[in-house]
Amino acid sequence: MDTHQSPGGAPPPGAALGYAGVLNDLLPVALWREDTHGRIVEWSLAAQDLLGYPPEEVLGRPAGALLVPPANRGLADQLTHRVQSGETVVGTLPVLRSDGRPISMEMWIVPAADPEGRPGAMLIAFETSQVLTMRDSLATLESLFTQSPIGLATLGPDLRFVRVNDALARMNGIPRSDHVGLRLSQVLPGVNAGALEDMMRGVLDSGTAVVDARRVGRTPADPGHDHIWSSSYAPLRDHTGRPLGLIASVIDITDSEQAHVEMERARHRFALLAEAGERIGTTLDLRQTAEEVVSFLVPQLADSADIQLLEAILEPDESTAATRNVLRRLAAAFPDPDGPLNRLSVGRTFQIPRDSVYERVITRARAMDLHVADIPDLIRDPRLEDLRGYLATRIGSARLIPLVARGTVLGTVTVTRLRTRAPFADEDRVLVDEVVARAALNIDNARLYTTQRQAARTLQRSLTNNALPEVTGLELTGRYLPASVHDVGGDWFDVVALPGGRTGLVIGDVMGHGIHAAAVMGQLRTAVRTLARHDIPPARMLRSLDAVVADLGEYEMATCVYAVHDPAGARWTIARAGHPPPAVVTPDGTVTFLDGPPGTPLGTGAHEFGTEEVVLPSGGLLVLYTDGLIESRERDLDQGMARIARALGNPARPLDALCDDLLAGLPDGPAQDDVAMLLARTTDEQGDPAKGGDDARTTDGDGDPAKGEDGARTTDGDGDRAPE
Repeated sequence: MDTHQSPGGAPPPGAALGYAGVLNDLLPVALWREDTHGRIVEWSLAAQDLLGYPPEEVLGRPAGALLVPPANRGLADQLTHRVQSGETVVGTLPVLRSDGRPISMEMWIVPAADPEGRPGAMLIAFETSQVLTMRDSLATLESLFTQSPIGLATLGPDLRFVRVNDALARMNGIPRSDHVGLRLSQVLPGVNAGALEDMMRGVLDSGTAVVDARRVGRTPADPGHDHIWSSSYAPLRDHTGRPLGLIASVIDITDSEQAHVEMERARHRFALLAEAGERIGTTLDLRQTAEEVVSFLVPQLADSADIQLLEAILEPDESTAATRNVLRRLAAAFPDPDGPLNRLSVGRTFQIPRDSVYERVITRARAMDLHVADIPDLIRDPRLEDLRGYLATRIGSARLIPLVARGTVLGTVTVTRLRTRAPFADEDRVLVDEVVARAALNIDNARLYTTQRQAARTLQRSLTNNALPEVTGLELTGRYLPASVHDVGGDWFDVVALPGGRTGLVIGDVMGHGIHAAAVMGQLRTAVRTLARHDIPPARMLRSLDAVVADLGEYEMATCVYAVHDPAGARWTIARAGHPPPAVVTPDGTVTFLDGPPGTPLGTGAHEFGTEEVVLPSGGLLVLYTDGLIESRERDLDQGMARIARALGNPARPLDALCDDLLAGLPDGPAQDDVAMLLARTTDEQGDPAKGGDDARTTDGDGDPAKGEDGARTTDGDGDRAPE
């Protein structure tokens, strides 16, 4: 350590001290000493770094004139007098840097003899901004912990206390004066003092600070509880390098350590719950969801897991008194090779014994821990004695948790641990119960979805397997393509035989998807069949359907096309209710879309329905479809209709092949809407074609050719010619 003598004839020689080691990397500590006249006799390198004065500029000079702003010199004199009287002073004071700029410093000023043995002072200073920076950094890193008060002390080379601050005295529960002159092992023998004194002696010998040395024990401040302290020690030396002693700082970290432990437990729990959220419920398949639950629980939380659902929950429509108290195993994980795995196969059912743990857990909807002696009670069937024996000899702890979702008990989850593993602790129980509670919602969602899917598939089969009747003068085929294999919408078509050899064709689209839309669709189909058998004309049919939809609810809406074919005149009478226009294809491949009155959707109450009549010779096509065939996000309506026209360019092809062509042009990927289509090709059975050759011609309500050359003509709602 370099030593700088004061200029000749001046005060006693001073020295430049090395860095004080306490937290130097995080918080530089500026140290200097003043003699009885307030002159600087020792100056640390950290003080040079912080204040900018090299040792040769400060040693031997009055500290008040050099370092204290003029406005604070009176206060500085008062503090010097107090310290030389034996008092320790701690506070925030401004100090002048070498460039004349004052900086705020946290200062600890303690009495210390000068080189002549007279009363002097030792000053320990931290730059306030650096203190705040360190505090903020620690608060950021350990924001969940509370900083304990810091105890400060100086110890001599013999490791006896020289000075102790109030915080350390309160921490130890011993007055400050009772520390002075004693060693730590004499003041607090119960805090592994011997090991700490060995550490402090090593700091004195090596000159290297020790930070965060832990000590554990009890003090008179709180004799009934163990505390944990974090202690840091830094050496102090004079200008000759002779050890003067140590600076010690002590922090009670008992609360923060406990908080850290609790935080680690919470972090671990939250991490597992987040993992459970990612691994459980990846699909809406009921069995796969149950398997995901057991694969998550085993082995990280339990050595086995068994999920069983009440049969009445799985099959509510078939529930009887005999199945009401029956559990069915959906999934099980029991990796112990000594376990009777054949007894735990998926799909097995068993009757819940009366007054068993299963009955109590399901009835009360509360989890239960089983004592070792009670674990065999999980199995009462005498035919499963081998399983009972296994549970009695190998299982050390078990917990039975109800699967509760939306207030309904769905079944149970049983988790066990082998005797070779620690039993379930409180933290384990909380975590397992939280996982099961979340899994119950996933399982219930999958169960409800499975029920909906089964209903949807039933409706799909009723649509796609709807056999069309054989009727006079028409060859028919239809297709229904749901947007999802798991869902069904409100698209439908139907063919109804009418009096006089005529045929009614209907296609419609109910707003929305799902079971509700399908139910509305079913009511409309029934209404159409009922009204059609009363031989109601198309426009009046739509008015009646409009009233039906309006009666179903304020927000119900549907579109529809109703067409009646009369083979006697090869004539079609068609009415629309807000539905896409049917395509008409003549035998030579000419495709047009009807441009008559589009009508208003059913349910609006507008009753604006007209009809148009079309004559199609043998081999002509009428194509009814829903908007899913022509609308998508990738293309507009005109593009979709142009695609239909291209697919129908060869009307002589088999109707099934034409349907395939129409569906083949749909965009790749999941469908955005259901698609229904109904194709009708006229045959020779329809009688003499209307005049006008092969072109499609519109007639008035009586079947005579319509006036003019514009093609389709509009008539009023009853089929009479509309006023011109």
